[in-house]
Amino acid sequence: MNFNNRKDLVYLILAGFFITNALLGEILGGKLIQVGPYVMSIGVIPWPIVFLTTDILNEYYGKKGVRRLTYLTVFLLTFALGVMYLAVQVPTAAESPVNDAAFRMVIGQASLITIASIIAFAISQILDVVVFWLFRNRTGSRFLWLRSTGSTIVSQLVDTFVIIGIAFWLPGKISTSKYLELSLTNYSYKLLIAIGLTPFIYLIHNAIHRYLGNTAAEEQIEEAAVASHQSS
Repeated sequence: MNFNNRKDLVYLILAGFFITNALLGEILGGKLIQVGPYVMSIGVIPWPIVFLTTDILNEYYGKKGVRRLTYLTVFLLTFALGVMYLAVQVPTAAESPVNDAAFRMVIGQASLITIASIIAFAISQILDVVVFWLFRNRTGSRFLWLRSTGSTIVSQLVDTFVIIGIAFWLPGKISTSKYLELSLTNYSYKLLIAIGLTPFIYLIHNAIHRYLGNTAAEEQIEEAAVASHQSS
């Protein structure tokens, strides 16, 4: 890939935000926090950025661009899971400020979160792409907010229930009622964030247009639409 090409450089920057926030979601996801009367995973902070980036990638690079990055991220998450597993198996030195029990508790839980996230991530990304292009094919280039927010609302719903179910409910760490409460709370937060991020979609959209130039940007969007339609 020629990074002197502005289109490739934009893709690289978006991919960086995409992968970094996905990995952060895994590392932070095992910690539950209290927000008023509600309990939620602190991993909900970086994940909305992943789905925001997905929508921008969908717009400019189409289904192929999103799928390519999804496969790469799934590979990297699996690689991270393997490294965390190996790290847990290695005994700590006597001088280590973190003992085996504490390390195993945190990293072991993070490993379970990663397994859940890989499954939830793959499913939700497929849904995000399908819903995004369903709206795009019906409305054309209009209503960027609709296809972006609409696809995020659907994909985040599935992502939230799957990841919390696998990471916390199936292992018996939380009851069914707590699972439903935690999932609905996390999803409600993500829903609010998805709506709140709508202006940033337009800001990023406009920034890319200025960087690439309006003509080049519109050509890129049209190429993405044609390629995505042909791959349907």
